[in-house]
Amino acid sequence: MDMNKLILVILAILLPPVAVFLHRGMGKDLVLNILLCLFFWLPGVLHALYVITR
Repeated sequence: MDMNKLILVILAILLPPVAVFLHRGMGKDLVLNILLCLFFWLPGVLHALYVITR
């Protein structure tokens, strides 16, 4: 795992929408992650980790 991905994983745990935005930019993944974070925090974190590691 390179340093950029490690930083994104840490950021995904703390601020999931920011990590998704930095990795994928504006798009459907960001909107979905924001919605998941609004409902509950944990689904947003899991989605962010999925987006970053795939």
